[in-house]
Amino acid sequence: MTSYKHKVQYYETDKMGIVHHSNYIRWMEEARVDFLEKIEWSYDQLEKVGLVSPVLSLDIDYRHPSFFGDVISIDVVIMELKMSKMRVGYKMINREGEIVAKSESSHGFLLSSGRPAILKRDFPGLYEALLTHLYSEKESI
Repeated sequence: MTSYKHKVQYYETDKMGIVHHSNYIRWMEEARVDFLEKIEWSYDQLEKVGLVSPVLSLDIDYRHPSFFGDVISIDVVIMELKMSKMRVGYKMINREGEIVAKSESSHGFLLSSGRPAILKRDFPGLYEALLTHLYSEKESI
């Protein structure tokens, strides 16, 4: 599991003074890109080797509002890894330790030709790096 920190900006809030729900999805993307950098497979590097990872689905459970100035810690873990897909889990926690959201995103892996990539065969280094961050029952996401 890796962790990413996001400081809530004023523009991310709405007229009710809380973070607009669409921003949590942006934070998921920030945290996933940060995760890839931490495992030494930055998104830039993926694109250079001809691999793209489109979003296939998103699921988010909002639990507590976030406010301007909050620092949200986003824990990221690989929930599932298949030949051409991965499912990523996120837990967003404020400074007070409250879970503000729990979410998941699913991503495919495609070669620049549009053909699905078989990670274990086509990118074994990436596959192994992701596999080492596969969710275990000991972690609480």
